[in-house]
Amino acid sequence: MHLPDRVSGAILAGLGALAAYGGSLLPGVPGQDVGPSVFPMVIGAGLIGCGAMVAFGIGRSFEAPGPADAEGAAPGAPPPRPASRFGGLRALLPPALLILYVLVVERLGFLPTAAVLVLVTALALGARLRIALPLAVAAPLAVHVVFSRLLRVPLPDGMLPAPW
Repeated sequence: MHLPDRVSGAILAGLGALAAYGGSLLPGVPGQDVGPSVFPMVIGAGLIGCGAMVAFGIGRSFEAPGPADAEGAAPGAPPPRPASRFGGLRALLPPALLILYVLVVERLGFLPTAAVLVLVTALALGARLRIALPLAVAAPLAVHVVFSRLLRVPLPDGMLPAPW
């Protein structure tokens, strides 16, 4: 079953509206500018924006035709099989990384654990090492700043505490 972009974009925008509405119903925290409602409202606004862009076809001209489109394959044809014998096992990577995070984050700390997770994920998705390494350093630092400073959620220090 193939849904038109207008329908899938409208569904995505509707889910974003529901997330933003649900977030707006959460009570504020006395004495704090940022409460539990901020995160679902920001995510909802992002989903609404992305859904609208999908529905209106914004960015469609930037898409390069895939190999199946270039060869004239049928629109409903299944995608080609992965090149590797174990390519399908990449679907198990996210749950495996989440389990790894839960098992080691208290001992190692957030920064090294998140760096390993980002590096492994980037490499599994096909990033080059010269892009994956800086991303593995910068992304955990940025997430730690957001959680510790903005949201005031403590993250485990472990072996490598944050410099702030």
